[in-house]
Amino acid sequence: MTPAMLLPYRPVLGQPVLRRLLPGLATSALGDGLALVAVTWLALQLAPAGQRGTWTAFAVAAYTLPGAAGTLLLGRWLGARSGAQLAGWDATVRAAALGAIPVAHLAGVLDVGLYVALLALSSLLHPWGSAGRFTLVAELLPQRHHLAANALLGVFGQAATIVGPPLAGLLIAWVGAVWVIAVDAASFAVLAVSYRMVVLDREAAAGRYRNGPAGAGPSRTSGFRIIGRDRSLLGLLALTFAFFFLFGPFYVAMPVHVTDDLHASAGTLAAYYTAFGVGSLLGGLLTGHLRGRPLRTTLAGIVVLFGVALMPLGLGAPVVLSLPAFALAGLVWAPYQPTATALFQRRSGTVDLPRVLAANGAVTVLAVPLGTMLGGPATAAFGARPTLLACAVAILALGLVAAVSAARPGAQNTEQTGPAGPHDRPGPQTTGPHDRPGPQTTGPHDQPEPHDRPGRVKAPDRVRPGAS
Repeated sequence: MTPAMLLPYRPVLGQPVLRRLLPGLATSALGDGLALVAVTWLALQLAPAGQRGTWTAFAVAAYTLPGAAGTLLLGRWLGARSGAQLAGWDATVRAAALGAIPVAHLAGVLDVGLYVALLALSSLLHPWGSAGRFTLVAELLPQRHHLAANALLGVFGQAATIVGPPLAGLLIAWVGAVWVIAVDAASFAVLAVSYRMVVLDREAAAGRYRNGPAGAGPSRTSGFRIIGRDRSLLGLLALTFAFFFLFGPFYVAMPVHVTDDLHASAGTLAAYYTAFGVGSLLGGLLTGHLRGRPLRTTLAGIVVLFGVALMPLGLGAPVVLSLPAFALAGLVWAPYQPTATALFQRRSGTVDLPRVLAANGAVTVLAVPLGTMLGGPATAAFGARPTLLACAVAILALGLVAAVSAARPGAQNTEQTGPAGPHDRPGPQTTGPHDRPGPQTTGPHDQPEPHDRPGRVKAPDRVRPGAS
């Protein structure tokens, strides 16, 4: 990585709390990369003969979907917690539930039903953990550095999708899938300890732990109500859901296209996914350089370019053309989530942010599985290549609609900061000895943006009629 590429990330790497968290985040990301293979492989080993496909689908769903229920059921108790506490609890639950899998194996009681149940338990707090991670970013950094911080956190996951699966294959052949799950559990234990240290440090610095406003806690659905009252956030949630949903059928149509249309091997399919992963890693590293651009316009452009990049697959282009196009799709895909999260961070005060992000995660986590379910009958009815083409065209059309909306007069006003909460007011700072003023790692583009100036904009009252 060149010094110029690192420039947007220097303020993030220089933040003491985040710098201490990065090793734990990198470790848990690698654990998740290993789990991409290990979760399905262990399900195949535990499932009864003739039911492997069904139980594998259950295992994949259990590792992601219960978080949507956790957002609704636990909102009253978790909605007012700080970012570090939410992320730490998620890491703790994941470490304990995943760690119970090898323990049950050693005890001789692990069957496929218990396995799926433990996977479901491990994912129960995942939207809250993700919300807590990005809330912590908003608590620690000024707004102009949010996009770079979001991107840096995403880079760990993108790198893990490249390194993790082949490493998991080697470990499964050596010690077995259940022990790869144990490694994943250990990685989350490391992360849980890292977050616990952050919580203790911030408690000591502030003198007390601020769990939000006094009085009754938030309701289970308060995050959804906040989004529903803000047309900008509601439009963003709809765009993200539609984008992920329309990409879902690719997980079904792509393997069929490789085998039936291209008459190629599993190695060719792996090459496509590797190309996508390499592209997304590079895209994640470049995301920090998008700072200063209008977020809504950036998101619309990402969706448009992603649809264009998928066109060669749908049009039946040869591998020599469609493979680099799929790598370009990965490069374009990577900045979407950090940019969307930055818009949520910009629109919500830090008190509301955990609930808003958890509600967003609960909805979007359903998008890809629902799209994948649609991909099965669509591929069977129309064929793999027409399904790929239809998805690419639909994504392109979605991006164009979003671009028209972002270009409306006054649309960029919806990126202004929403009402601030108690955490946005001056208070005890969680600074350490490394936080003293000194030479800054800022460049010519690091002047404060309008949204970083003192004062607050009451965003909902500023949104013009018709702006989404």
